[in-house]
Formats: sequence, structure tokens, C-alpha cells
Amino acid sequence: MNVTTRPPVQAILADDERLMREQLKARLAQAWPDLQICGEAHDGREAVEMVARARPDIVFLDIRMPVMTGIEAAREIALMPDLPCEVVFVTAYDQYAIEAFEQGALDYVLKPAEPARLARTVQRLKARLAAKRQQRTQDASAEAADPASFGLRLAQIEQLLRSAQPNAPRYLRWLQSARGNTLKLIPVDEVLFFRSDEKYTRVQTLQAEWLIRTSLRELLEQLDAEQFWQVHRGTIVNARAIERLERDDAGHLRIRISGHQETLEVSRSFSQRFRQM
Repeated sequence: MNVTTRPPVQAILADDERLMREQLKARLAQAWPDLQICGEAHDGREAVEMVARARPDIVFLDIRMPVMTGIEAAREIALMPDLPCEVVFVTAYDQYAIEAFEQGALDYVLKPAEPARLARTVQRLKARLAAKRQQRTQDASAEAADPASFGLRLAQIEQLLRSAQPNAPRYLRWLQSARGNTLKLIPVDEVLFFRSDEKYTRVQTLQAEWLIRTSLRELLEQLDAEQFWQVHRGTIVNARAIERLERDDAGHLRIRISGHQETLEVSRSFSQRFRQM
């Protein structure tokens, strides 16, 4: 009796941030051990070329990529013969992404990929792939997916994303820190403060201290100024982490951080932010 072995499901990951690709790949390995990653693209154009060449079952597309966005890449993929693969968008959008993608009936994964959310996506993908196989078995002449319908859904999503947060500034959301052979992804919202430390910048969270090579000046250009305040030439504090302000015996203003013992000095040149004290 001949037993036909079904080829493994294959996927391509497209994201311009290597650490994000590594994180998604690791989470997919847990959620779907049999999934085979057959390629990794650094931008949307490369993703389109990989899909045309490898014809994977699934492509995970970051929304914001250089050269060509994930939406633009998906549009080109939709024009390929037989709409070759399932498209899953990987996005840093949060509140309004859910509404946009669910209205468009397309799948998405929020950055960073959370195991529970990714598990649901995997189950939906498996169900859709199984339905495709069954349709091919039952009717070899079954009509291929309609690229026009797919394109319409993409246009709806793009419009929803634009209208939900028009002209929104793109602030830094994640930091990468290396420690030995380990790369750590740090959510910016969890940072209590940044301090200059010779060649590095110290990143302090409630759980740990990390070092990055990005200077305070570079960070200031990428952080939300409403949330992150420079209080000293060598210090930026997360305003949400401030517990209270005190004056020492010399009259210098100091910041107490919630859940952390260290205090931060406010230099005279930045003290105007706290004029009321």
C-alpha cells in the first residue's frame, strides 16, 4: 500500500528588522513545529520576488518596510497566477489594527508576536490550507481566489489605517540590546529611564538594566517627547515612571522613580519643566 507523504507547509517571513524576524520565527517554531521557513526577506520587493520563486503556502508581511510596504507587496502577490499563498500581516499598529484587519477579513499578527494570539492565527491558517486542499481534491477546475476581491480588501484596510491615525508620528517602540550571544527586545514603554554611560546608554526597566549603543541625542529624536523628558544632559526619564519630586538640602531637584530605589537629578537647565515646585 502506497502512503503519500504530504509536503511540509512552507512560509516566507518579510520584515526589515532582523530581531523581529528571529522572534517571529522562534514563536512560530513553538506554535507550529512542522512549519518550514523557506525564506526571509528584508523588504517588500524582496518578499514579492521570493514568493514568485518559492511559491510558499504562507507569507508573513511586515506592514512598514522599505522599498515596498507590506500592503504594496500583498497587492503584487495577489496578481500572481492562482494567488499562491495565504497572506498574514505583521504590524506594530495596535488599537485600530484589530478593527482594520478584521473588517478586511485578513489575518494579522501584532509585534511582538504573542504566543496566544499567534496560536489562533496558526489554527486559522491550518483550517484555510486544509479547505484549499479539499477544494482541489473535489474539483480540479475549482476557481482560483479572486485577486480583485483581495485587492479591494487591501484597499479597505489601507484606508482604515490612514483614517484611524492620520499623520501620526512614528515613535520608537522597541530597543535591541545584546548580552553575550543573547539579543533582548525591550518595549520602550517599559523603560524607566535612560542614562549615558561612557560609550553606551544604560536602559533601566523594573526587571533589569541593559546597555545599548544608541546615544541620548539619537534617542531623543525617536522618542515621544510627551512621555520621555530629558531632565539632565545625561538622563531621559519616562514621565509615567515618576513617583514624586523632592529637593535635597542643597536645593537640587531630584526625581523618585516608582518601584526603583535610584533617584535622578534634574539639572538647572532642565528644571523649568518643574517650575511649580
